[in-house]
Amino acid sequence: MSRPVVSRDAVLDHNARAWDRLAEGSAALARPAADEAFGDPRTWLGSGGSVGAAGRPWLPERLDGLHVLCLAAGGGKHGPLYAAAGAKVTVLDVSRAMLELDRQVARERKVDLEILQGSMDDLSMLAGGRFDLVIHPVSTCYVPDVARVFREVAWVTRPGGLYVSQHKSPASLQAAVEPGPGGRYELHHSQAAGEPLPPAAPSRLRETGTHEFIHSLSALLGGICAAGFAIEDVCEPDHAQPGAAVGSFAHRAGFLPPYIRVLGRRQAGGAAAVPRVLVQ
Repeated sequence: MSRPVVSRDAVLDHNARAWDRLAEGSAALARPAADEAFGDPRTWLGSGGSVGAAGRPWLPERLDGLHVLCLAAGGGKHGPLYAAAGAKVTVLDVSRAMLELDRQVARERKVDLEILQGSMDDLSMLAGGRFDLVIHPVSTCYVPDVARVFREVAWVTRPGGLYVSQHKSPASLQAAVEPGPGGRYELHHSQAAGEPLPPAAPSRLRETGTHEFIHSLSALLGGICAAGFAIEDVCEPDHAQPGAAVGSFAHRAGFLPPYIRVLGRRQAGGAAAVPRVLVQ
């Protein structure tokens, strides 16, 4: 049975309200950075989502003065920590409540943030080539057209600038959250473009109340390249643990790594140099 197609505007409105509820309910992904992270923000940033295969660091040695966009990254974590490490930070998120967490943390930590409410697939409020570094935590699953997102990111990233993104693995989203007979995880969903997944019970793999979309590796990796980035590294963060209880997040991760992390560098010329035009 096919899943119903939902319009882009309806998806954005739905997910903005869903994340407002998650933030107001202090969901796990809507909790600000802990005190210890601010003690050494550069180390936390290096270990908390910006390293590749074999522990290769992806971030520049110094962040002082760099223009950093934390994209779809509200929640009081990424933006304040990059600002504490010396970067000039803009945080953009679709959720009002998630951005309010950034405002609260910025006041408490006395760091400067530019905070904007908007969607990751329309960055028209930002100047072209403005950012040295775009940090994009797991969120592309919340939009139906990921190619549009990557074109927008290319628009705002300077030539030579870095794009660090993390995505939900398509195979993980296709599979059941709970194991079947024998502790195996069966594939339940196709990679049907433009169609949100059916609702699922709350877990570390699915966010309650959101519309989520499966994007193939071709759409993710190929889309980043088509937008004008050269991919310099890719990794699947290892969340598996030997002896983990059957059905736990760590057990499932041994069969289906939940995330894929990508390091891209904006190339001069090519697709990213084309004047910005959004197809509505």
